[in-house]
Amino acid sequence: MRSSKKKSEVRTNSSRRGFCKNTALVGAGMLLPGLEMSAMANILNDKKLKLAVVGCGGRGTGAANQALKADENIELVAMADAFEDQLENSLMNLQKEFEGTKKVNVKNAHKFVGLDAYKKAIDMADVVILATTPGFRPYHFEYAVNAGKHVFMEKPVAVDAPGIRKVLEMAKVAKEKKLNVVVGLQRHYQNNYLAIADKIKEGTVGKIVSGQVYWNSAGVWVRPRQEGQTELEYQMRNWYYFNWLCGDHILEQHIHNIDVANWFIGEYPISAQGMGGRLVRTGKDHGEIFDHHFVEFTYPSGAVIASQCRHQPGTWSKVGENFQGTKGNIEMNDAGAASITGLDGAKLFDYRNRNDPNPYQVEHDRLFAAIRNNEVINDAENGAKSTMTAIMGRMATYSGKVISWDDALASDKLLMPSEITWDSTPPSIPGPDGYYPIPTPGVTEVLM
Repeated sequence: MRSSKKKSEVRTNSSRRGFCKNTALVGAGMLLPGLEMSAMANILNDKKLKLAVVGCGGRGTGAANQALKADENIELVAMADAFEDQLENSLMNLQKEFEGTKKVNVKNAHKFVGLDAYKKAIDMADVVILATTPGFRPYHFEYAVNAGKHVFMEKPVAVDAPGIRKVLEMAKVAKEKKLNVVVGLQRHYQNNYLAIADKIKEGTVGKIVSGQVYWNSAGVWVRPRQEGQTELEYQMRNWYYFNWLCGDHILEQHIHNIDVANWFIGEYPISAQGMGGRLVRTGKDHGEIFDHHFVEFTYPSGAVIASQCRHQPGTWSKVGENFQGTKGNIEMNDAGAASITGLDGAKLFDYRNRNDPNPYQVEHDRLFAAIRNNEVINDAENGAKSTMTAIMGRMATYSGKVISWDDALASDKLLMPSEITWDSTPPSIPGPDGYYPIPTPGVTEVLM
């Protein structure tokens, strides 16, 4: 526990107060100070906080590591995952990292495996990490909030509009219960982004009228089918390539850059249109998702953002954001740099990485500081709406149509089943040739 706030923490607090028009957050993590002491569900002062992890893959393990380093008096007491080997590997790595401490105390009886294991782990904790594949997130979040738990949940927070509506509903319940919810859109906790957000508020760039956001890279892992696997297990192991689990890479990765556009503009888009497809990543193990997307998002203010993401080896790579304003232009760098250049080419602001803290760690530091200091961070609404923005982009590229925000959010098309067991048939199954159905612009229906 930190007894006093560092300068960077104070600035982080001041950067996250209030909503701007159309409910877009100026910065995520809105603080609601002055809450009654009884609101913190007995999580006060130096009480030992019990932590549970739901989803024990790489991100869940990393988030648990960061959570355990964020507070002096915290103990990991329960873990849950669909697969036993994944849970055991995660636990082994955490035990090694915190060897000699009492921070990892997961008894055999508190290692829960299966599709409903999350309930047992959440029940044991004060604070939960939700880091399963994204399709499960709305249901896990609903259970955690109804149980009165503080939450760190990874992005994206859903894969379809029904899931988004559930998260938005539970975000309100969390706010009423004065529960902390931090979403893993860590740029909101990264100093170069916060510095530019401050400059936007000061009017340095004027009104943002356009921008370009990128996640262009070579792609991610593939987990080939193993002998003896059921179709459901195969898809869950190779989850990145199935929309009911992942939502496509425009959602799973590119949400970070799309979220920055929403944040800096101060709005969520009213429509999207775009194109995409599969040109390079076309194998049977590549499921049903595209390997490239290009989307134009139009905002209520008239701003237009060009969004592109690509998983194609040997091509130009860029992860970052550029914006054009009426007074100046912004260039962001995920590595920690940021700059604003005037319309005449003069440098108006320049930020270079100043040995800044790791934003993945900062988001956990802020979460636990809020719990200890009787504050509330609520990232859930913005997390849901930025997730919805990326879903709307996917709808546009899959259909080839102009998709409005209202129609997208109202869609009843359910990608993630409300109930799933090991006997369930996955929503997408391969044809006789082993290939999965691929979305076809002009044919695929994305709203119904």
